[in-house]
Amino acid sequence: MSSRPYSQHVERTSAIDGFRLAYDRIGAGTPVVLLHGWPSDRTEYRDVVPLLPMHDVVVPDLRGFGASDKHLEDPSTQYSADAQARSVIGLIEELKLDRPVLGGHDIGSRIALAVARRRPDSIRELVLTPPLPGIGERILSAEAQREFWYVSFNQLRLADELIDGKADAVRAFLRHFWSHWSGPDFVLAEDHLDHLVSVYSQPGAFTASLAWYRVGAGGVARIAAERAPEPAERLTVPTTVLWPENDVLFPTSWADRLTHYFADLRVQYVEDAGHFIPLESPRTFATAVIQAATRGTAARHSP
Repeated sequence: MSSRPYSQHVERTSAIDGFRLAYDRIGAGTPVVLLHGWPSDRTEYRDVVPLLPMHDVVVPDLRGFGASDKHLEDPSTQYSADAQARSVIGLIEELKLDRPVLGGHDIGSRIALAVARRRPDSIRELVLTPPLPGIGERILSAEAQREFWYVSFNQLRLADELIDGKADAVRAFLRHFWSHWSGPDFVLAEDHLDHLVSVYSQPGAFTASLAWYRVGAGGVARIAAERAPEPAERLTVPTTVLWPENDVLFPTSWADRLTHYFADLRVQYVEDAGHFIPLESPRTFATAVIQAATRGTAARHSP
C-alpha cells in the first residue's frame, strides 16, 4: 500500500468558534466522515480511503491538528469533545452530507460519539475503535497506569518546553507511541513518520495537539468517573466497534460493558492489530464502513 498522503489539495471549512478545519474530500456515493486519533492527523486514513471507491469520503484534521486552525484558547471550551463535535457537525452541514457514516479512531471515537449524542439524526451509523465508554475505574489500576502516564505528562507545561518546536524531540516522542502501541508486525513507514514530524514540530503545533488532554480534570479522571446511562438513554445510532486484540492501552476485556451504552451494537475483535487499526488493518476498517453504509441505506429505504 502507498504510504504517501492521498491528497495534496486540502480544502477548508468556514470557521466554527473561530476554527476552520482542513479536510480532504474524495469520491462520490454514500457519504463517510473519518476522524483521526492522537498522535496523528487526517493521513491516518490514507490506506482506508482507496478502499472506499463508491463513497463520498471526507477526512478532516481536527481542531489543533494537521493543517486545521490552532488557537491558544481555553481547552475546556474550545478543544473538548463537544467543541470538536461542533466543528465536525459544521463540516457535515456545510458540505451538505446526507447522514454520513461517521468513523473514529482513538480521540476521534470520543468526538464521533459527541457528534452522535448531539445530533443522532445527522449520522447514519458509527464505526469506532477504542477508547469507548465502559472502561470506568479500571483505568486507575496499576497495570493501566503504567501505560497511561502520557495523559498526565501531556497536561504539564513542561511537555511544551521539552518538545514543542523541536523536531528531534517530536520524532522521538511520536516514534515511541507509534512503535509501542502498534501490533507486533506493524512498523510505521518512515516517510509517514517524517510527515507527522513535519506537522507536529511546527512552533505551537505540538502544544495545540495536547489541548485535548488539558480539558477539565484530564482524560483519565473523566474515564474513571464515567457511569452507564439508564437503558432507555443508551445511544441509538447503530454502532460497529472494532477492538484490536493487541492494544496495550485497551485490553479486549474492557469491551464487556459496551452494551450498557449502545442500544444497537456490533463488536468485532481484530486479530494481529494493535492500537492503530486504520493503518494496521485498513481493509478491516474499510469493510466495516462499507457494511455500515449498506445497512444504513437499506434501512432508510425499507418500507
